[in-house]
Amino acid sequence: MKPLIGITTHISNNEFNQTRIVLHQAYVDAVMQAGGAPVLIPSRLAEDGWDVLYARLDGILFSGGGDIALDHFLGEAHPRIGDVEPERDAIELKLVRAAVEDGKPFLGICRGCQMVNVALGGTLYTHLPDQLPNALDHSYPGNLRHTLAHQVKIEEGTRSAAIFGEPIVWVNSHHHQGLKDIAPTLQVAGRAPDGLVEAVELSDHPFGFAVQWHPEWLTDQQPTRNLFKRFVEAAQE
Repeated sequence: MKPLIGITTHISNNEFNQTRIVLHQAYVDAVMQAGGAPVLIPSRLAEDGWDVLYARLDGILFSGGGDIALDHFLGEAHPRIGDVEPERDAIELKLVRAAVEDGKPFLGICRGCQMVNVALGGTLYTHLPDQLPNALDHSYPGNLRHTLAHQVKIEEGTRSAAIFGEPIVWVNSHHHQGLKDIAPTLQVAGRAPDGLVEAVELSDHPFGFAVQWHPEWLTDQQPTRNLFKRFVEAAQE
């Protein structure tokens, strides 16, 4: 039986101001390609509903999206902060901490990477161009999700190095925030050329990984296929 992989979602309103649950198809495709059965996790679940769904999931993918509320990590206010969803923050904080405690496999992507760091006690740059000296353009022009924007150097000896199988991974880039102070329990697994941490992993966990880029759009690359395949395998186990 295929493992159930929960994928977090966000809220959006259509032209009639009707609320929709939103997720890029690319996340679903990447999970299915790797052999998993995707299940969408609504951000507006009742207090007694998220844990019922959580118990049935074999793994969790924390997807990309808007910014995390500043009060979760005492971040620096900036006018570029936007698309904050308090309900989403609340449920994802619970899900990350539960998955860490229970040893449930998880993968964080972009915002999901930032959420993993914040949930475990880390902080964020709230706008990289103004706060990280000599920062690259991480919000790549034109929202080019298939464009390889820069390299990430994978740290030798990490579990990520074994998964990706290559010391240098070319990635896309679509984010204006990033990891600042890394949570104490996380290990740095990869950095961009400007020094920004773009991959972290959790030691002594069946599968606890997070990346700042969007691998769901890069499944034509072997390192990306390796990442999703190992994630789904860990959920199956």
